[in-house]
Parts: sequence; C-alpha cells; structure tokens
Amino acid sequence: MIIGALLGEGWSAMVANRMRTLLTMLGMVFGVGAVIMMLAIGQGAQMLVNDSIASMGSNLFIILSGSTSAGGIRQGSGTVPTLTLADAQAIGELPDIAAVAPNLFNTAQLIYASNNWSTQVSGTTPAVMEVRDMQVISGACFTDSDVRAATRVMLMGQTVVRNLFGDENPVGKMVRVKNSPFMVLGVLAAKGQSLDGRDQDDTVLIPITTAQRQLFGNQFPGMVRMILVKAKSAEVMAKAEQSMNELLNTRHRIHVGQENDFSVRNLTAVAQAAASTTEAMSTMLGAIASVSLLVGGIGIMNIMLVSVTERTREIGIRMAIGAKNRDILLQFLFEAVMISLAGSFIGAVLGVACAYFYSQFNDTLVVVTLSSVLLAFGVATAVGVFFGFYPAGKAANLKPIEALRYQ
Repeated sequence: MIIGALLGEGWSAMVANRMRTLLTMLGMVFGVGAVIMMLAIGQGAQMLVNDSIASMGSNLFIILSGSTSAGGIRQGSGTVPTLTLADAQAIGELPDIAAVAPNLFNTAQLIYASNNWSTQVSGTTPAVMEVRDMQVISGACFTDSDVRAATRVMLMGQTVVRNLFGDENPVGKMVRVKNSPFMVLGVLAAKGQSLDGRDQDDTVLIPITTAQRQLFGNQFPGMVRMILVKAKSAEVMAKAEQSMNELLNTRHRIHVGQENDFSVRNLTAVAQAAASTTEAMSTMLGAIASVSLLVGGIGIMNIMLVSVTERTREIGIRMAIGAKNRDILLQFLFEAVMISLAGSFIGAVLGVACAYFYSQFNDTLVVVTLSSVLLAFGVATAVGVFFGFYPAGKAANLKPIEALRYQ
C-alpha cells in the first residue's frame, strides 16, 4: 500500500510537470541508449574476432622456413626451403604435439567446363583437418594412401565451389589445374575470414606429394614452405615451442650463436592478443557512453532540487498532518527513480533500434545482449537513487514550521 501510494504521488508529480519531466528524462534516454548501442557494437566486433580465432584452430603454431640474403638485402621468412617432410614427422613425435600438417602452397587457375577461378592450392596431409579444426560437409577427405600414391584428388572450399560450380554438386567432378585433371573428393565446411581479412574458404587442398611431384615441382625433394602444428593443450604451448626449436636446431645443425633458418610463431597468442584488444575496446566504449548517464543523473538532481523548493509548503502540510521524515524522503526518492527508469526504458528501445539500423546501413555485426540492457538499467537506477538522495534528504530535513511559512 505504501509503495503504491508513493508511486501514485510520483506519477502525479511527473504528469503535473510534463515538459520538465521530459527534459529531465532526456539525459537518461540518451545515456542508456548510448551505452546499449556502444556495447552492441563492441560485442559484435568481439564476436567476429572470436569466430576468426575459432576458425583458425586451437593451440596452433606455424613454422616458416628461412630467409635469403643477397647484396645486403634480406628477404622475408619462407624464401629459402629449409623445412622438410622429415622435419614434420619428427615434430609429430614430440610428447606435447597433437597433430602436424606440412604445407606447400601456391596460386593456380582452376577450370571446370566454361568456368575458371584462381585460388590458393595447398598441398598438405589429412592431419590438417585436425590441426585447423576443419570438416568435410560433403564427400570425403583424402587419406594417407593418397599422399603416398600422390593421387590427383582435392578438397574444395566454399568460395571455390560457388565460383566454379554454382549450385551444382562438385563431388566426383573433374577439375583441371595447370592442365592436370583432379577429382573433387569433398567440400570443406565454411571457415569465414581470418584475423587479417583473408577468405579462408577460397582454398583447395591436395595431397602434399601431388603438389611436390606433379603440380608445383620442387628442386629440393621433400621440401615444404611451412609446417602447421597443434599442441595437445594451451598449458603446454610454451613447452611445445621450446621443444620444437631445440629439435629443429639439432636436425638443421644450428649451433649456439647462429641464426635459425626457421621461425616458430604462436598463432594462438596473436589471436588472444587481438581478442583482448577488442574486449578492451568494448569496455572502453561502454565506459565512455556511461559518462552521459552521470550527466543525466546531475540533471535529475537539479530538477529535484527545484521541485523541493517549489513544493516546500506541500512538504510542511504533509509533516503537519503526520508525515514522517522517512515518508518525505521516500516520496522524492521514488520520484527520482521513476524519472530515471522511464528515461531508461525509452533509452533502451532507442539504443536497440539505433544498433539495428547501424548494422543494416554499415553491414556491421552488432550484438545486443540482455546483460547489456540490464546493466544499463541497473546503472540508471543507481544513478537515480544516488543523485535523487540529496534532494530527497533536503526535503525530509525541512522543519515543518519553516516549510509552512515558506512563500
């Protein structure tokens, strides 16, 4: 009953001063709307990064071959073929390694009927499916026997399928690569974009021996351009990296003080750094938007102080007929919270709508979560209580006699 009466009094006060109430709520409307929209944009960006990390594979290393130096000019990693299939096999025998996939890749033109498409053709082993967390959604993967026999078979990414076959099922069809016929064994599940924006579905996988002997050629038998490695768990990543460095140094006869002819890169650490950066950006956007909530709270406090001054005689009359200080405090505090919540509700609707339109016009992923809406409401309520408490306390501490004399 008391709460109902307080809500009724607060509503009456808000209706009696519609314009002032509306102007007071604007701070909370824009504050809550800004918080929800900024968090939606930040969480959308974070989700994209997380999806890219998941598509790369977990606990992932990439080992690149060495670099060349001519005339004082040093080339980048991978310009000297220093890695071999034997290196990959040796790495696979280390205790902390779950799977290893050597890789030899180049760009090639694929032709099917009257369609053609240039894409990256990667020679690898079936272990790449485990290393990169890849799946075949149609057909089947090539096997170790295909690698041993250097058969001309391939797995296609979604982008290649779409550009060569359209809606036609490619499994079992023959595709020419550099005038050599290859049979499509299977179609890979979509992976999306990588962290650097590269289309991971614009690729073709073939047995690595086929790439070495029949497609790209290799002046150094058994050489590969890089080796993809998956550790058994995140906890053994550092130990696995050290073991791989020691193993390759031994196999390549690299002594202490000499420069390595390979480089080991922890892709998981890079991805996690990108995720942390995006998460920090999302938090920063929410914090910046929250400043407008404080501005809205200050507006509520100013208006409530004006309301206390205008209603001093009313407060005196209420006290004279038996209202206690607590009743006066709750009355004005409820009014402040009601203004805050009303503004928050309108701001939440506005924030969700703006986030939706932003995603439509900018083709950007935004994610509005229930937690972000509840957070905005919670902060808005706390702001209403905090900034409404001082005016309410001032009203409650008025002396009845002085209040009745106020003109």
